[in-house]
Amino acid sequence: MKKILSIFLILLVLLVGAGFWGYHQLQQFLQQPIPVQSDQLLTLERGTTGKKLATLLEQEKLVDDAKWLPWALKLHPNLNNVKAGTYSLNGVKTLNDLLVLLNSGKEVQFSLRFGEGETWKLVKKSLENAPHLKQQLAGKSEAELLKQFNLPENNQHKLEGWIYPDTYHYVPNSSDEELLKRAVVKMTKILDKAWAERDADLPLANKYEMLILASIVEKESGVQAERGKIASVFINRLKTKMRLQTDPTVIYGMGDEYNGNIRKKDLEQVTVYNTYTIDGLPPTPIANPSESAIFAVAHPEKTNFLYFVADGTGGHKFSRTLSEHNRAVQEYLRWYRQNKK
Repeated sequence: MKKILSIFLILLVLLVGAGFWGYHQLQQFLQQPIPVQSDQLLTLERGTTGKKLATLLEQEKLVDDAKWLPWALKLHPNLNNVKAGTYSLNGVKTLNDLLVLLNSGKEVQFSLRFGEGETWKLVKKSLENAPHLKQQLAGKSEAELLKQFNLPENNQHKLEGWIYPDTYHYVPNSSDEELLKRAVVKMTKILDKAWAERDADLPLANKYEMLILASIVEKESGVQAERGKIASVFINRLKTKMRLQTDPTVIYGMGDEYNGNIRKKDLEQVTVYNTYTIDGLPPTPIANPSESAIFAVAHPEKTNFLYFVADGTGGHKFSRTLSEHNRAVQEYLRWYRQNKK
């Protein structure tokens, strides 16, 4: 009996020792450093098991031999709930760090910015070049997108002006369509609010006309503090039936023919956007306006200004009469000639 007890104790000691040894090996396995490259990403598919994860880590050359991984995950259940997604490995130093990350579900995020005053053409190019963004817009016309996003249709069938300029964050495998919809929804909400709270005496028939004028204000104003004044000039002109005569609309109407210069013949060229030759507003926005430009149109400053011209410092000189404006133009031309030398 004593002999049997002695054998049992010896086996128990060996078993406990083996357990401690195995536990120590697994701990060392989890704390092993992994070679992470700069900006390296790791993508996990849905249904990734411990065995599949081990194979993936070997394929990605993050772990030389991952045979211990399924055992380590059983020993540490808190590390055994990896979530599908794409992860940035920046800051990951050990296998344990990696498993904590994969259990967190915190996927890498990318960002894409649409700038104030950008056109749909530039927005579309940014979407096409965005990394890890599924391309679902290819082949869809602007007219189709207007219907898809429940936006008012226009006779030019353009999406222009409806994309709110901002920075948008997304995770890999998001679609360009989803991201674009977020920008459209944001613009719609801001425009709806501005239209509901607008000044009562604006010569604008609907919120789309507000969007059109805001896009012109956006392109005309590099100084945000001036936007209320610039908006007032266009509002005053609309009220008095004067043509808007604003260069950005001419440039937009020229399209790819614009090479950086506007000539007299360009100002005289009849297009649906040339506000030197048409009455009132152009048929669509000419760019994506910011909230401040929309606000400026909704609440323009109360002025008698009908003209403005660049003053050479980034701002503008505002005038009430044509004679005042002509003097301001001559002042700008003198400044321009002096500084061009």
